[in-house]
Amino acid sequence: MNKIDSRIVSFIKEHHVLTIATSIKNAPYCANCFYVYLEKENVFIFTSDIDTKHAQDFFKNKNVAGSIVLETKTISKIQGIQFNGIISKLENEELKIGRKAYMKRFPYAVLMKTTLWAVNINFLKMTHNKLGFGKKLIWNGS
Repeated sequence: MNKIDSRIVSFIKEHHVLTIATSIKNAPYCANCFYVYLEKENVFIFTSDIDTKHAQDFFKNKNVAGSIVLETKTISKIQGIQFNGIISKLENEELKIGRKAYMKRFPYAVLMKTTLWAVNINFLKMTHNKLGFGKKLIWNGS
């Protein structure tokens, strides 16, 4: 796997909410979720109840897209990530690793009874206007 630009990784680690998008029969849907990023595995871990629309969509189409953004009105400060990946429900050893990382970042989540999911990232594009207007940093895992 080629190395992801450290500026992309830093941005991902600075934030904690991603938007995840699904599509079933040409009907798009999105949801916002708290996440933790596991750099070594290059995955986003997030929690969502299995009965939600987006979680039900995961079972029908494992291909997802998403974004993480910095909210600003200052054009020179605009930064954001768009990604594509494959979703999976965490189980067994992956569940133990994912739960430990998620609970460390969001300790109050221990009170929730929910399902943990992973997005195995295969594409990242970062818009980084601090580097120049419209500057893009791209990582392609394929």
